[in-house]
Amino acid sequence: MVDFQCKPHYGWEDFLEIMKLLRAPGGCPWDAEQTHDSIRRNFLEETYEVLDALDHDDPHAMCEELGDVLMQVAFHTQIETERGRFTMDDVVDGVAQKLVYRHPHVFGGSMQADTSEQVLVNWEALKRKEKGQRSTADAIESVPHTLPALWRAEKIQSKTAKAGFDWDNAVSALGKLEEEVRELREAMESGRPAGSPHGVREELGDVLFMTSKIAQMSGVDPEDALHRACDKFDTRFRRVEAAADKPLSACTEEELIAFWKAAKKES
Repeated sequence: MVDFQCKPHYGWEDFLEIMKLLRAPGGCPWDAEQTHDSIRRNFLEETYEVLDALDHDDPHAMCEELGDVLMQVAFHTQIETERGRFTMDDVVDGVAQKLVYRHPHVFGGSMQADTSEQVLVNWEALKRKEKGQRSTADAIESVPHTLPALWRAEKIQSKTAKAGFDWDNAVSALGKLEEEVRELREAMESGRPAGSPHGVREELGDVLFMTSKIAQMSGVDPEDALHRACDKFDTRFRRVEAAADKPLSACTEEELIAFWKAAKKES
């Protein structure tokens, strides 16, 4: 047990004190054992739960899930506070300093921005200066490797496009995608091991990269597009499964195609 006075309503300082006590002697054994690595996945899962609440426009769930993400921030910060490397005050000060620095058009700097487009141009320039990125290649390397691959590809392509390395339009980029699909077909037909140079893994990656490029040039979020495709497939597959009078594994390819075409007509 720890020395703590329960309240009907808790504030910011109470929240930080609770996180501290959970990891202190007499607190929670599980919380005390956790490390950055052991709760890494929790952070990702909580973030996705926030996105789900946003997608459903559910204010109760938003409030709860945002609190869970905030708890993850406080958890990781408490671990570092115990190590003596930084505190929550440092985290808050750091993000506040960043916001002021990257909004000179609001907080009295020399840069002007009358449109949201100009704000983004200024933001990118200030970010590169702040992080010492001297080239577009430096900016590309700074894109987190832990992002979902389609998002990482889209961000990389957005940065190279701003540097002038781009196709004239998405339709012209489509020709490159078709080229990559042909190379994927060649890799599959060659019988080479999937992981070999120019094997299926490499060529499939090129296809996905170009697909993400077309999404970026078309103003489409590739992750969102793929999620929508998954939802559409789910709906159609349910119809296929319902229409079949035997296990799908016992159906011929022609029967499966017929079921699929019928399901597609319904959507």
